[in-house]
Amino acid sequence: MAALREKGFAGATAREIAERAGCNQALIFYHFGSVAKLHLAALDRVSADRDERYRAVVDRSRTLGDLVAAARTVFDEDLDQGHVTVLVEMIAAAQFTPELRPEVAARIRPWRAFAAESMREALAGSPAARMAPPEELAHAVVAMYLGLEMLANLEGDRAPALALFDRAGKLASLLDVFRRKKRA
Repeated sequence: MAALREKGFAGATAREIAERAGCNQALIFYHFGSVAKLHLAALDRVSADRDERYRAVVDRSRTLGDLVAAARTVFDEDLDQGHVTVLVEMIAAAQFTPELRPEVAARIRPWRAFAAESMREALAGSPAARMAPPEELAHAVVAMYLGLEMLANLEGDRAPALALFDRAGKLASLLDVFRRKKRA
């Protein structure tokens, strides 16, 4: 994971990984079959760790505003720790490595499903629930999250992304007011 975060897909070679692990390169091929499969295993590990964290913050969210605040918190964490960088590197690699494309796409589908489920629950009873299907919103949220991560890393500045989260939080608070009025 560290090699992918720090060196990128192209730099996370068998030699680099073996050096970091303090082992022989042959062990990578023995245990994983290829470096690409090791990269996918690293992506699986990051995904499992982040899934646990994301579900915990979403489970504590009671309003759409809470959900946006949670997304902002995990976005900051992901930038600080480079979690999404692993996924971004794998997506970039999949563009030029056709055998990776279906593997990486399969690993993104659960994130879209999780986002759709979260959106469906958060928007229930709000005017926004009728405006856009949760699956479409989830696709946009996942794409936006990845894009914000890439731009923040490229520019070395997360302030524009955090400003978007703050604006989304204000909009979410407004939608939460409508939702509360409808329930009353």
